[in-house]
Amino acid sequence: MDNIDGLVYVVDDDASAREGLASFLSAAGLKAQTAASGEEFLAMSRNEVPSCLVLDVNLPGLSGIDLQEELIRCSIQIPIIFVTGHADIPMTVRALKSGAADFFTKPTNNHELLNAVRRCIAVPLPPLRERRDDIPPLRNIVRWCGTATDIDARKQAAERLQYENVVLREEIDKASMFEEVVGTAGALKRVLTAVSKVAPTDSTVLITGETGTGKELIARAIHKKSARSARPFVTVNCAAIPQSLISSELFGHEKGAFTGALQRRPGRFEVAEGGTIFLDEVGELPSETQIALLRVLQEREFQRVGGSQTIRMNVRVIAATNRDLQKAIAADAFRQDLFYRLNVFPIQVPPLRERREDIPMLVDYFVDRFSRKTGKNIRSIKKCAIDLLVCYDWPGNIRELQNVIERAVILCESDTLTVDETWLLQPAPPNHSVEGTLSRKSPAEEKELIEKALMESGGRVSGSSGAAAKLCIAASTLEYKIRQLKINKHSFKNYLQNES
Repeated sequence: MDNIDGLVYVVDDDASAREGLASFLSAAGLKAQTAASGEEFLAMSRNEVPSCLVLDVNLPGLSGIDLQEELIRCSIQIPIIFVTGHADIPMTVRALKSGAADFFTKPTNNHELLNAVRRCIAVPLPPLRERRDDIPPLRNIVRWCGTATDIDARKQAAERLQYENVVLREEIDKASMFEEVVGTAGALKRVLTAVSKVAPTDSTVLITGETGTGKELIARAIHKKSARSARPFVTVNCAAIPQSLISSELFGHEKGAFTGALQRRPGRFEVAEGGTIFLDEVGELPSETQIALLRVLQEREFQRVGGSQTIRMNVRVIAATNRDLQKAIAADAFRQDLFYRLNVFPIQVPPLRERREDIPMLVDYFVDRFSRKTGKNIRSIKKCAIDLLVCYDWPGNIRELQNVIERAVILCESDTLTVDETWLLQPAPPNHSVEGTLSRKSPAEEKELIEKALMESGGRVSGSSGAAAKLCIAASTLEYKIRQLKINKHSFKNYLQNES
C-alpha cells in the first residue's frame, strides 16, 4: 500500500458537505478524494494511503471512531481530522486519546480546516509501532486501576485520571490556538523543520522568543507530533504562580503539608505522566524551585511537598522563556546547570517582523475568524491597510496583530476592512530592564536605585506594585541583588505609612 503525498480523503455521509469540502481542498492545490462511508473508504484506499483523512464522527455503519480504531489495528498510520455535527465532549476526548490530529464541529471553517490539513501533511507522524508500544492506552490504565489491591495506588490513579480529564478539556478549548501556526516564511519553515525532527524523540526542548510569537503553539506542535500525543499536555505558567505555591503546583502536596492543604493533591508532573509538561516563562522560577527542577531532570523523580515517598516520572519537559537566560545566568538569577539541562534542543521562534510575508495570510485568517464571531460579512481588505500592517514592526508580534484585527473588525461598518494607522504608532516603552539600567550602574548607584524603588513600594518586592515591577526586572533577580548589596528591605516596610 503506497502513501500518496498530498492526497486527502474526505469521508462524510452528507453529500453536499463532502463534495463541497473536497472542491475547496482541490482548489487549494491538494488532491482530494471522497467516500460516503467508512467501508467505502477502506475499499477505495487498499492501494493508496492518503496523507490526511478528514473523517465524520457519526457515519452510518462503521463510525468514524470505529474506522480510526480499525486503521490502528491494521497498523495503517494516517493523520485524522475529525468533524462532527454537534459538540460531543466525551467523543472528542476519546478521539484525542486515540491520537486524532484535530477536531472540528460543523459547520466547519474551511480555511481553518485547510490549515489543519496542511500541518498534518507538512509534519509527519512518528512511526505507529513507537506510538503504540510506548504509550499504554487509557483502557489499560483503567483496568489496572480496577484490579489493584493497593488503596492508595487506586486513589492516586483516580486523581491522576481526573486531572487528565481537566487537561483534555483545556486542550479542546485551546485547539483553535494551533491554527495560528500558519505561514510560508523561511524562518517559520526552519522552526517547523526543527519540530518535525525533535518531536519523535524524548529530548528536552527549550523554546525562546519574544512575547506573543507563539511559543506555546510550537510546544503543542511538538507534543502533538510525538509518541506521547495520546497522553496529557500540561501547561504551567511559572510567572503566574506565587513563589510560595510553585513547588506544590509542580510536584503536588500531601494532606496537612501546609495551612489549607486539606487533602492530597497531585502536582502537574504527576498529571502529565506519560505525556508532556510545558513550563512557560521558566526564567521566572525562584531559585529554590530551580534546584528542585534540576533534580527532577537529572534523576527523573520527585517528592510531593510534605511527603517522603519518592515518585518516579515519565514526562517529557518542554520549557519556554522570553528572557535572555545567558544574561540571567551572568546576573546570578538563573542556574547555569539548569540551563544546560533544559537547552538540549533549542528552538528560536522568530518575531513577526522577520516573517513579514506571512502577515497577509495571518490577517486573512484573523479577519475570517472575527467576522464570523461578530456576524459581519467582510469581503475585502484595503490594500493600504495591508501595506501598513506589513511595514509595521509588531513589537507584540502575532498577539498584537490579532488584537488590532479584532478591533478593526468590531469597528468596521462596511464589507471592506480598514485599519487606523494611529493604532500602530505607539511609542516604544523606555528600556528599564536590569540589562538596560542596573547593569550599567556602579554598585553604589545600583543600590540607590533599588532602595528608591523599595521606598516607593513600601519594601514590597514582587507584585504589580512591587519594587521589581518598578525596576522592570524579575522578582528573583531583585531578591538576589538585595542580598548581594546587603540591603535591608524590611526597613522600608513602613516607609509609605510614615510619609503619609
